[in-house]
Amino acid sequence: MIQWRDEGILLSVKPFGENSVIAEVFTENQGRYAGVIRGGTSRKLAPMLQPGAQLQADWKARLSEHLGSLTVELLRSRTAQAMSGRLALAGLNAVCGLLSVVLPEREPHSDLYVQTERLLDLLPNAEVWPLAYVQWEIQVLSDLGFALDLSSCAVTGATEGLSFISPKTGRAVSTDGAGEWADRLLPLPAVLKGEGEAEAEDILQALDVTGYFIEHKVLAGLGGAKMPAARMRLIDALKRG
Repeated sequence: MIQWRDEGILLSVKPFGENSVIAEVFTENQGRYAGVIRGGTSRKLAPMLQPGAQLQADWKARLSEHLGSLTVELLRSRTAQAMSGRLALAGLNAVCGLLSVVLPEREPHSDLYVQTERLLDLLPNAEVWPLAYVQWEIQVLSDLGFALDLSSCAVTGATEGLSFISPKTGRAVSTDGAGEWADRLLPLPAVLKGEGEAEAEDILQALDVTGYFIEHKVLAGLGGAKMPAARMRLIDALKRG
């Protein structure tokens, strides 16, 4: 018998059989794991099995390649935080939806887990949460091997006048370094450089950039996986304000 016990964040739940569910959790030390929760549709368990819930998870299977079974204990619910506003609910669903798609199964990403937990705990704070979400997507890219390098110009080495990002390398490019190639580069929003006021327009521009790299560098290598609809709904929520 193979088993482990870890704390995790519930990402998704789908029906399985008559009264069970397949739950997907992102744990600190085991990564993204799925397992069957017996009786998951019951009155006792169903209310706690909401995306974003913080759980104590016990997984076991006879062989490592098996789906395995999960038993869970609710540590804290994030339902109230998610229902505090339209943006909070859209944000929670975007986080869970994106992790379900981009994270490789059963591969630890402990730093990303810690940042994800902190991000979800900020959900009720609408003033700081959008910027925290942008920074979280940058961490997602970094953890998956596509870190953005915005420290200096990839062409000239300059640290001033950085205005663009190379869509191929994710490195910053200055106005002088871009030259006649400027129209082939992505704009570098001030918020990604730690500048500006992080207004809604700045956040949306930054998410255009991180979304480009998620789509073309991460999802492109996952057999045609698509950007989660939940992330698109978050963009819409930010546009509506």
